[in-house]
Amino acid sequence: MNLLNKIRVAILVLGDILTLYLSLLSALILRYQSGFYKQIGAHLYPFTIIFATWLVIFYIAGLYDLRRLRNNLEFIKIFWLTLSVSAGVAVLFFYLIPIFGITPKTNLFLFLMVFAIAEILWRREFNKTMSTKEAPNKVIVINGNDSENIKTTDRLDREWMSNLGYEIVSSFDGNDIANNPKKLSEAVASGKVNLLVISRKLKNNPKLTKLFYDFLNDGVEIKDLPNFYELVARKIPLADLEESWFIENLADHQKFYDQLKGAWEFLAAIILAIILSPLLLLFAIVTKLSSPGPVIYKQQRVGRHGRGFTFYKFRTMHALAADGSAETKGAEWAKQGDSRTTAFGKFLRHTHLDELPQLWNIIKGNLSFVGPRPERPEFVKVLEEKIPYYEIRHLVKPGVTGWAQIHHRADLSEDDVVEKLQYDIYYIKNRSPILDLAIILKTIKTLFVTPE
Repeated sequence: MNLLNKIRVAILVLGDILTLYLSLLSALILRYQSGFYKQIGAHLYPFTIIFATWLVIFYIAGLYDLRRLRNNLEFIKIFWLTLSVSAGVAVLFFYLIPIFGITPKTNLFLFLMVFAIAEILWRREFNKTMSTKEAPNKVIVINGNDSENIKTTDRLDREWMSNLGYEIVSSFDGNDIANNPKKLSEAVASGKVNLLVISRKLKNNPKLTKLFYDFLNDGVEIKDLPNFYELVARKIPLADLEESWFIENLADHQKFYDQLKGAWEFLAAIILAIILSPLLLLFAIVTKLSSPGPVIYKQQRVGRHGRGFTFYKFRTMHALAADGSAETKGAEWAKQGDSRTTAFGKFLRHTHLDELPQLWNIIKGNLSFVGPRPERPEFVKVLEEKIPYYEIRHLVKPGVTGWAQIHHRADLSEDDVVEKLQYDIYYIKNRSPILDLAIILKTIKTLFVTPE
């Protein structure tokens, strides 16, 4: 680590220390108001011990790794997990070592809430003003020889790589390197390269494997293309995948979380259905009065493990067919500015409030709040034949919203489906409480933002 980076880390640590103490002071003011100063002495010494312990935990968790934490989502994920561990340490400290005369349950809770908000704001400001100036990692990409693989690597430099501290300096074809390894050796030596990104399809080439192995002693990090693309683009590239990747990364994955998620979603859906029942009734009445046809539009969708279920939405289009749908020529792709949409339907679609009847599917266990968006069986049959690994999105419950939905527009073509499938695979691999919460919050944000 150079001197400038050491200074940045020192500033980051000092900022964390200041944030910790200011958060404690704020919590005492919130709890005791004008009498807060009487409590400072009793809390200062024990919390100083806790803060010192927390800083060690933060360091172990990687919260002072400048390059890694340029990714805001990565920071939030690490921070919440670290804060949970740190909070547990604080609770154990006060209740197992009761020598300080305080058991500050309420104060500790208030402190945690204030600190969580203050720390996120401080880290965001730090990243804006200091972290972006750090010298990037120099990257060489070695791709496979098929056109889709090359197209995938060509897209890398157009992603938000600079935010994460990466710069592609060269790109090579794997077969050329196998025949002329000196070309790569010279590029590594001359460009002060930190990282080699290689296609998985080249791993079985013994010449290349030996060459990559030799670079390890030169301090060069090596990643395969899917893992690197996942880091910088937050999706998984289809062009560089094979069945073994899914077995390595998705087999027997996150079963406990899926069960836990199903339980809390069941309770949350019941509570929301009760709270929103007046709104559901109002929307039903307006939908009925706005145009002839059924209030609820029903449609078959494909769920987990390929099982079908009935999808419920408030009708947003004019009922042109006998079943109340707007389709007279079979299943159709969605269209932007569709003339079949009713005036009230435009409002429901823009705010996504037409999805409220899906609470019933969440209660029944057919749907999650977050997951890959369920598709119609007519489309699934065609897409599974045309798009490799499309069926893998049925590994988990589908969702009302998802990682693909907050990153990409509605499916208007098969190209859109391929793009969103890459996001869906990323979600299936990385699903967690933190990622689900991030998706829900970003979905809520879209309710208040007019699409471009």
